[in-house]
Amino acid sequence: MNLHILIIEDEPAIAENLVYACHEVGILSTHCQFGQAGIEIVKTQPVDLVVLDVGLPDMSGFETCKQIRTFSSVPILFLTARNHEIDRIVGLEIGADDYVTKPFSPREVVARISAILRRGQHTPTAKIKPSPFQVDEMERRIQFMGQYLALTRYEFLLLKTLIASPQRVYDRAQLMDMVWQNAEDTMERTVDAHIKTLRRKLRAIDPHTKAIITHRGMGYSLYA
Repeated sequence: MNLHILIIEDEPAIAENLVYACHEVGILSTHCQFGQAGIEIVKTQPVDLVVLDVGLPDMSGFETCKQIRTFSSVPILFLTARNHEIDRIVGLEIGADDYVTKPFSPREVVARISAILRRGQHTPTAKIKPSPFQVDEMERRIQFMGQYLALTRYEFLLLKTLIASPQRVYDRAQLMDMVWQNAEDTMERTVDAHIKTLRRKLRAIDPHTKAIITHRGMGYSLYA
């Protein structure tokens, strides 16, 4: 099965390296330099994934992503030269599937592309079960199987993040960016500790639950 990747990147050297790296592993790629052109390609051509630069000449990658999300759920991988935490958080919150910070190895990008596409290989006809979770944003509370969980601030934010995208795998760094963005002196192992506590609280309600899944070497996801 031939994969088609759209690369929206205004720096020719970076785009050429990505096109070559994709070609080496048998992935067909189309390149354009502008956000609006990329949007039109997604509308008119079958695209399996979009590699999207944050800094584009005509509109930001964030705005491009927002417009694509109004009509398509195609996976999106952000490329950013910015090392600001807020940019990574914004990208994930508006619908990106992953991000890579420049400078990067083209092989790393191809590896991220492959990982994203593997995560998306689920059966589209599978029955969708109702979620046992209910999030109350106003009161910042979460119910599991009809019972409220006694959660700390970061437990609430962490579980809410997982609930928002069931089956999506987040690595520790992504969860740190999204949940502990204003916290100081925190380490990635903090994620593991909070996951352990959340599992204990969920099992207090349902001893057999396996709602939070560990993906070795990759991170965590929610399977509800």
